[in-house]
Amino acid sequence: MSAKLPKENITRGSNGAHKLTPCPVFIGGEWREIGGVGTSPVFNPSRGETIAEVPLCGADVVDEAVEAAADAFPAWRDTPPVERARLFFRYRQLVEDNFERICRTVCREHGKTYAEARGSAYRGIENIEYACGIPSLLFGDTLENLARGVDCETMHQPLGVCVGITPFNFPAMVPLWMFPLALACGNTFVLKPSEKVPLTAVLMIELLEKAGLPKGVLNLVHGGRECVDALLVHPKVRAISFVGSSPVAKYIYETGTRNGKRVQANGGAKNYVVVMPDADVSNTVDALSTAAFGCAGERCMAGSTAIAVGKAADRVLPSLVEAARNIRVGPTDSEAQPDMGPVITAQHRDRVLSLVAAGESEGAKVIADGRGVKIADAPNGFFVGATIVDQVANEMTIAREEVFGPVLNVMRMADLDDAIEIANRSAYGNGASIFTNSGKAAREFKNRVKAGMVGINLGVPATMAMFPFTGWDESFYGDLHIQGREGVQFYTQQKVVTTRWFGDGVGDVWKK
Repeated sequence: MSAKLPKENITRGSNGAHKLTPCPVFIGGEWREIGGVGTSPVFNPSRGETIAEVPLCGADVVDEAVEAAADAFPAWRDTPPVERARLFFRYRQLVEDNFERICRTVCREHGKTYAEARGSAYRGIENIEYACGIPSLLFGDTLENLARGVDCETMHQPLGVCVGITPFNFPAMVPLWMFPLALACGNTFVLKPSEKVPLTAVLMIELLEKAGLPKGVLNLVHGGRECVDALLVHPKVRAISFVGSSPVAKYIYETGTRNGKRVQANGGAKNYVVVMPDADVSNTVDALSTAAFGCAGERCMAGSTAIAVGKAADRVLPSLVEAARNIRVGPTDSEAQPDMGPVITAQHRDRVLSLVAAGESEGAKVIADGRGVKIADAPNGFFVGATIVDQVANEMTIAREEVFGPVLNVMRMADLDDAIEIANRSAYGNGASIFTNSGKAAREFKNRVKAGMVGINLGVPATMAMFPFTGWDESFYGDLHIQGREGVQFYTQQKVVTTRWFGDGVGDVWKK
């Protein structure tokens, strides 16, 4: 049974009417409203209501934020790592203390179910915990007597001002992939969350401020392309971390690197889940349902295409269709929680529906149809039910494009070789999974499939904070990935110091 959402989820004025939530920026340690600029609506996708207006900041506001971060950098860089770690110990406790409030905000502005909001927030907390270990993570190497009387050591030093540009689909988790580790490494930071979900970011930074964040170390701006472009070209920005669609990831990478920035840009995906004839049916159906329909399919690690090998389709599809039809869809901002919530906007809902229609027109067969879902108590919500499209061919539009909705494609292949070949034709390379009881098949799959994250009897092989999130090909642009030790390397630069001292025979060239 789904978890229940705590009360106090809707902000209303004294007359009971809906009240817009403030959406300030945070620059140099000060919260302020931005006027005189365009705005974009923030929706409660469960209701189709506007709950906030986010300011579309321009280059002038971005410049203030970057300058504040640059001014704060020298003092923060010189703060001992143990002291930076203590800030995040305090922050972790505050996030725990305000956990229900964070989850309510995610449910309200994104549409995740309460259980999904909790799960994603916990994954964010894991990144805070990882950042708390920064004194050990910044260890360098030493070698005494590299040559006679000569010692050598390495050290990891921060870059300066770093930037995080985050997507709508994980309002709490993805920012926590970025700024805790960046700050723990000694950098300062400017966060630009998705204009569709800015309220969770405001709350997360309020808590960090309460934990004792020094002024200017972390700054928050809002906006669209103008705001992003200003961050990409600002001369004082040293590094940019991005999560979003592949076309935008490519743009971020090319523009940022052209302007001398270090960039890690995580893009979209088309993740394949291979189901072998010997797969355990019950466990496979449960995992595949969660992978395809969890978070309404709005995640880059969604299992969006199932490849049924041999007789696997006959064994698994009947139960999978039944599971999809039994998924309860509804609003996530009320105490009674559904199994699946809405997608983020009406425009995105329409895009998902159009891709399903395109698959049907190109010869695929819809065997579980969520397109006609109606929610009586939320008639204006942006809902799509769980949908399964069978007999998908690789040349179809729905097979090539990332749907980013609760839609599972089913392809049928004769053997594992054919399944791996189809998966490897994808331009993306985030994740791939296999369900089997054969060690031989699992080993063959994990060695040959072209994806950065591989699952064996797991539908969503997303990594935890201590491991890097290793997308390949058009799922990632850059060299060093988010999370783990690669994340530490991304947010630092290595210095090598070679030392030799003369006098009293020390360091003198040895003579026979």
